[in-house]
Amino acid sequence: MKAIQVSENVYWVGGIDWRLRNFHGYLTQRGSTYNAYLIIDEKITLIDTVKEHLYDEMIARISTVIDPKKIDYLVSNHVEMDHSGAIPKLKELLGEIKIFASPKGVDGLKMHFGGELDIEAKSTGDSLKIGKRTLHFINTPMVHWPDNMVTWSPEDSILFSNDAFGQHLATSERFDDEYYEDIILEEAKKYYANIVLPYDAQVKKALEAVKSLPISIIAPSHGVIWRKDVAGIIAKYTSWAANETKDRALILYDTMWGSTEIIGRTMMEVFESRGIQTEMINLQDTHMSDIMTDVIDSKYICIGSPTLNNGMMPSVSAFLTYIKGLAPKHRYGIAFGSYGWGGHGVNEVSEVMNHSKFKMLPPLKVKFVPSEGTISLIKQQFNESLDTIE
Repeated sequence: MKAIQVSENVYWVGGIDWRLRNFHGYLTQRGSTYNAYLIIDEKITLIDTVKEHLYDEMIARISTVIDPKKIDYLVSNHVEMDHSGAIPKLKELLGEIKIFASPKGVDGLKMHFGGELDIEAKSTGDSLKIGKRTLHFINTPMVHWPDNMVTWSPEDSILFSNDAFGQHLATSERFDDEYYEDIILEEAKKYYANIVLPYDAQVKKALEAVKSLPISIIAPSHGVIWRKDVAGIIAKYTSWAANETKDRALILYDTMWGSTEIIGRTMMEVFESRGIQTEMINLQDTHMSDIMTDVIDSKYICIGSPTLNNGMMPSVSAFLTYIKGLAPKHRYGIAFGSYGWGGHGVNEVSEVMNHSKFKMLPPLKVKFVPSEGTISLIKQQFNESLDTIE
């Protein structure tokens, strides 16, 4: 349990959660880290803490650099318990500790841990001199909670970026140039898709606030630290925040007797005939948090359901609830499905997608099993729908 040097007198002292597999309904198959950072200066400063159960690991890492009882300040960039959960134990160890947080963070920490904490509010433009360094604060509300802020150390060219630029990734390698680039980017994309996506307007404001800073290192609250490809991950966030998509289609569905799947495969043939990369995913087979990683850069989102008990399938309903909350923008939506005596399943899918601001194309509904003639008609209708947007 050693501290890892990030730059001179700045150390990573966080915890690695190797066993984490679910984070608020988001599958974290590769675990996660809760990153805390220790700055050694005239005032020894800790940036964030860890989830409560990893407190001992954080203290063990700090102890390889200094006596933890010498910590003077805690900067709490975010109230959520994976960042703040160790505060009560830290306060018990130190007796008293001066905490700095955003104005909303002050309120949130007191509601979480009681009003006896010594907390000072820091707004955008405020600073804190800790010796040779002066830390600067930028409030980034709703990226992804109202209390979020980031901390900038110009003397180190380090942005302590809180949840922005993070990944749920458990690894003993601490930097982006020490681990597999494709996995880091996949997890960064999944993190954005499942946590940050609804707040694109706020992300744009935050990016504008930090783009002018000479950043050499981005130190997020989860995953590896960016030092090789700082510009690259900022560019990714800029693209994701703009809801930029590729000419790519996702066909997501559940099926009872295979008819809805046949419609989906027919749509896939149409997409492929137009050179549009397409992926079919049965909602019974793939977790919705993994699907959202593909939604990020897909222009077409096709969602299919048969009719069950006069409505859509439960798996389809669950996914629609999830994607509605994450609110992807500027995407075309198509509802499709088979039905027997009532076609309300497809109607419900279409209604939810329309309410979620998808640009809807006409739904594709088939009674019972699609015949060869019906399949030809689906192709014709679907091609005509796509013609209207190309």
